[in-house]
Amino acid sequence: MDSAKLSLDGNDYELPVVVGSEGERGVDITRLRGESGAITLDSGYGNTGACQSGICFINGEEGILRYRGYPIEQLAE
Repeated sequence: MDSAKLSLDGNDYELPVVVGSEGERGVDITRLRGESGAITLDSGYGNTGACQSGICFINGEEGILRYRGYPIEQLAE
């Protein structure tokens, strides 16, 4: 599994890299606060995935909404 390294106050933290259903990569910060005491800030949550889902995919910037791999437009017909 790939990992990302975060350096903070002279300490290095290895954080897992996860891959989404559309191939996008993300850094799993679940352990960050417990290990370092630090939290993250993402104003407006524009770069934050709240959960992992194998059922739906949402990309608001590109107007993509899929349910179980099917475009929502196809399911709404």
